[in-house]
Formats: sequence, structure tokens, C-alpha cells
Amino acid sequence: MDSPALIQALKTNIGSALLGKPDAIRLALVALLAEGHVLIEDAPGVGKTVLAKALAKSLDCEFRRLQFTPDLLPSDIVGASVFLPQQGLFEFRPGPLFTNILFADEINRTTPRTQSALLEAMAEGQISVDGQTYALKRPFFVIATQNPYEFEGTYPLPENQLDRFMVCLDIGYPDRKTEREVLVSHRSGEPVDQIRSVVSLAQLQSLQQAAREVKVEESLNEYVLDIIEATRKHEELSLGVSTRGAVSFYRAVQALALIEGRNYAVPDDIKLLSGPVLAHRVVPKGLLREGLRQRNRTILQQILNRIPVPR
Repeated sequence: MDSPALIQALKTNIGSALLGKPDAIRLALVALLAEGHVLIEDAPGVGKTVLAKALAKSLDCEFRRLQFTPDLLPSDIVGASVFLPQQGLFEFRPGPLFTNILFADEINRTTPRTQSALLEAMAEGQISVDGQTYALKRPFFVIATQNPYEFEGTYPLPENQLDRFMVCLDIGYPDRKTEREVLVSHRSGEPVDQIRSVVSLAQLQSLQQAAREVKVEESLNEYVLDIIEATRKHEELSLGVSTRGAVSFYRAVQALALIEGRNYAVPDDIKLLSGPVLAHRVVPKGLLREGLRQRNRTILQQILNRIPVPR
């Protein structure tokens, strides 16, 4: 199958479980094909877990689910060295992080110490334990969910953790027509349990390589850099987009172009992704986290309105 057919198969497969949310599905696929990670933030019960499970089950890759809780330890994620008395030595036992797709459910319910266990893995595809470095499987993709910060029992993700997520998205409530379809589809069980893989590991790697080959003209490179620089100089922001964020933005634009059936990027790709890719990376002045994402998206829209679009 060629790239458009594989991408359409993924969209259809995931859409059979998560009804009426094509934009959320597309953004999750952007992160997957751009070799990034995705964070889904929304209220409980709107489909965060359904999206994560449907995406994972659509791929013929190794998949682990990890429920984040306040008592979870770093060694519960990365693994630990175990002493073998017969041999008189320590042996490393890998944790659930050694997989292709890690579903980190309710990631902000665990402590910052445990959250930090993911930093090296998400940025470099490796972990370090007891002075030894272990490479993770390729591809390595984290799809995490979190509840809103104002909910009880949550620990806000620090900026360096958020910066490692390529895309941050929300799902939102479905409209009435879609919700009626959801009720009907659940009569005979969970639709996500019926999903079977439609893309192999080799095909996924081929799609990721195709995304890297999408052309981005020099004028669009400058457009991206203008936006990044503007976030660092904006009068309402205390922290702009990092260089890692700029690279993630560029890679996401390539992946979106591929998903839309093109081998070249256009300005609208950049505009569409500015919120999902950049809003969680900037910090406004004098605001609490509640409502932060929406405020950041408003500021980014102001930036886009000020910068001329290349033609």
C-alpha cells in the first residue's frame, strides 16, 4: 500500500472507535509520523483513552499501557537492576518503557520525580540506569493523557516535560448527533476492542521516512522562524518557543503535508499547527495554569496575524 492508502486506513480504523473527532485523530497522526509524542488533555470520559488505544491497536507494534498513580516510582517505568546471588552480579530488568508505543494514562497524577523518568527517553530514545545507557526500541512513541490541572490529585507537568511533547490536543464533547451514534455503537460492547492492526511496523517506518522527505521551501522556513522569534519577543510571554520546539514544529508541518496527500508544505499547514504544537511550550506573564492553553493560542494567533504569509 502507498502512503495515502496507509494513512486513510489509519484514519478510518481510529475513527471507527472515536466518532466525530477527525481533527484530534489527524493531530495524533501528525505526532506519530513526525516521530514525536502526543499529550491529550481534557476532562474524564470524553475519549482520551479511546483515542490512545485505537491508535495503538491500529499499529502492528509492541504496545504497553502504564497507569500513572501517586505511588508510581521511576523504576516502575524504566526498570531496575536486580542482584543475582548465584552469579554474584546485577542484571538489568527492563521496565514498560522498552516498547514501541507507550500509553501513559493520566500522566499528571504521578509525582514530578516519576515524571522526570521519561525525560531522557522522550528526547533521546534511551535511558540511563546505574551508569549504563540502554537504547529504546524504534520507533518509540509516547501517547499520554492528563486531566485538567484544576482537578484533584494532579501534579502540573513542568515546562521541560511539556517541551518533549510535539503535539498537545484536546478532544471536547461530541455534538448531539455524534453522541447518539456513540450510544448505539456501544450496545454490543466497546468498539475499540474490535479494532485490528492495519499498518505494520515496517510500513510505519516507511511513513515516517516519507514525512521527512516532504519539501519545505525556504520562504516557509523563514516563516516558521519568524513565528518562533516572535514568541520570544512577545510582550505578554515570559518564555518563548525553544529550539527543540522549532524543530518539532518543522517536523510536524512535514507530517501534516503528507497526511493531506502532498509532498510539499504550504502556509496553511503552519497556521493550523501553531496552536497544537506551540501553545503548550510558551509561558504567559502573570497567569495561573487554568486557562493557560487558550490564552497561549490567542497570543499565537496574534503573532500569526502580524507576520506576512509567504507567497
